[in-house]
Amino acid sequence: MTQTRTPPRAAGTRPPPLQSPSGRIRLTGRGALVSLFVISFLGLLIAAATGWNLLADALFMMSCGLVAWYTKSTGMRLLVVCPPLVFLVGTILAQVITASGALVALEQIFVTLGIAAPWLFTGTALTLAIAFGRGWRPQMLDHGPIANLREAVRDLWPSRSSSRWTHQRLAG
Repeated sequence: MTQTRTPPRAAGTRPPPLQSPSGRIRLTGRGALVSLFVISFLGLLIAAATGWNLLADALFMMSCGLVAWYTKSTGMRLLVVCPPLVFLVGTILAQVITASGALVALEQIFVTLGIAAPWLFTGTALTLAIAFGRGWRPQMLDHGPIANLREAVRDLWPSRSSSRWTHQRLAG
């Protein structure tokens, strides 16, 4: 048996820094969308073939929560708007693959979307809640109707640092 010795450290020196554990997964925005689509599509495919709609809905909701939790903060903007679109595309593909005809596929798409609507809204709300909890905040645009609305609100309710607000408050 071979033993190796490490040279002793000089007094007052720090040990070398440990490497950070690589067990923490971080997804990009695109990676999160692909993960959400793959999990949702597989659940919808199984549900279309077997009739277990609850499985597809539960998988969609769990995958919404997981991808929102593991996505980098730079990818949140893309992620929070896409769960309904991912579910729609997954539903269309799963029904086109498993249905016996075009009319049956169209009917099953509408039935699946109607049955899964509460789960779809809950999964989207869960994604938004986790994104807000992790510190994501939507950015306001500096042009267009949103900026005009922001300017109008700013004129109606000036900030406390505004001199007009301070004079009105002191005078009244």
